Amino acid sequence: MTTPMTTEKPDRQASVERNTKETQIRVSVNLDGSGELKCQTGLPFLDHMLDQVARHGLIDMDIHAVGDLQIDAHHTVEDLGITLGQAFYQALDRKGIRRYGHAYVPLDEALSRVVVDFSGRPGLEYHVPFTRASVGGFDVDLFYEFFQGFVNHALVTLHIDNLRGMNSHHQVETVFKAFGRALRMAMEIDPRSADVIPSTKGSL
Repeated sequence: MTTPMTTEKPDRQASVERNTKETQIRVSVNLDGSGELKCQTGLPFLDHMLDQVARHGLIDMDIHAVGDLQIDAHHTVEDLGITLGQAFYQALDRKGIRRYGHAYVPLDEALSRVVVDFSGRPGLEYHVPFTRASVGGFDVDLFYEFFQGFVNHALVTLHIDNLRGMNSHHQVETVFKAFGRALRMAMEIDPRSADVIPSTKGSL
């Protein structure tokens, strides 16, 4: 009897807690989930964007963040990106993954492209010309801080380009949906090389 080939690896899960004088954050991820999000950050628009990542990436995430929002949202958003990146890094065994992922996502007039490489090297190219400074009371400049924190601690190369758009809500939503889709592709197990590190160096 032969053993059926699987395209998933078990236990691609991790939980990370980060506590500073500015923020207290807990993140749990299941990279082979069904897209469920439990999220409480005190920032409803950010919660809405994280829901896009979970749903379109088929990643289960449980996120609880308490930060010094009486000052502003900067520390909470940046530290959440850091903690989420750490959780992804711990949860993902690079062996057998496709490594590269990309997605184009439209929403009405807006269109964004996200490309990710689980390279083991942090790098961010972020080009999103927002048409206004805030959406839902959220400072859109902070999305850069979120992605920079994620990249630095997940050790990925990430290219984010909003190719067109006039509505800032649409612009950022296409970015987060495409981010989820690109992650999903890159983390997928390639059944033809399930036991191979996808690098000529032999490590990522």
